[in-house]
Amino acid sequence: MIRVVLADDQTLVRAGFRSILSDEDDIEVVGEAGDGEQAVALARELLPDVVLMDIRMPVLDGLEATRRITSDERLEGVRVVVLTTFDADDHVYGALRAGASGFLVKDTEPMELLHAVRVVARGDALIAPAVTRRLIAEFAERAGGAGRQPDPSPRLNALTEREREVLGLVGAGLSNDEIAGRLVLSPATAKTHVSRIMTKLAVRDRAQLVVLAYESGMITPGWLA
Repeated sequence: MIRVVLADDQTLVRAGFRSILSDEDDIEVVGEAGDGEQAVALARELLPDVVLMDIRMPVLDGLEATRRITSDERLEGVRVVVLTTFDADDHVYGALRAGASGFLVKDTEPMELLHAVRVVARGDALIAPAVTRRLIAEFAERAGGAGRQPDPSPRLNALTEREREVLGLVGAGLSNDEIAGRLVLSPATAKTHVSRIMTKLAVRDRAQLVVLAYESGMITPGWLA
């Protein structure tokens, strides 16, 4: 059972999400928060699998609430999907930079919402279809990454050459199946590489690998032919 906390200051929005999620046999809404501080408190109390977090929360905004949840070692298993009425690049970047595993606009279709919860609950990253790969260029621009050379930091040096190659493909937005096809590997082997990379770099999920790949200057927009 996937346990979900809803964090939004609008009661009607929470009610709509609760209605959609509660109809599913594998999803349970275990708590609701009307402000950011309450969302953090409920995450610590209930240890849900997923928190659906409005980016514009009172008392404590959604980005800071997300950052507090994802930086708390006791909440290592809690994933955050940030919700907003806009798909602006700065919102997406801020959400993923704060540690969110996913990003959705509030007017997403019910099936997309359910898919998001399930994808993030199993540890994968999710970015709404409405958010295109312009986001990748935004990572590099905000990090000052255009034209930079790969970061030779010890953190990235812990990776093998193959793992660096896989990290680059993850950063470009490729799925495990796409990585497997490009590198002529089995999907299971590609998944194993990704898991090992996350362990070595101490990141929570694929979303954080994307951030790291670009902020480190390891890859730049357009590098993938």
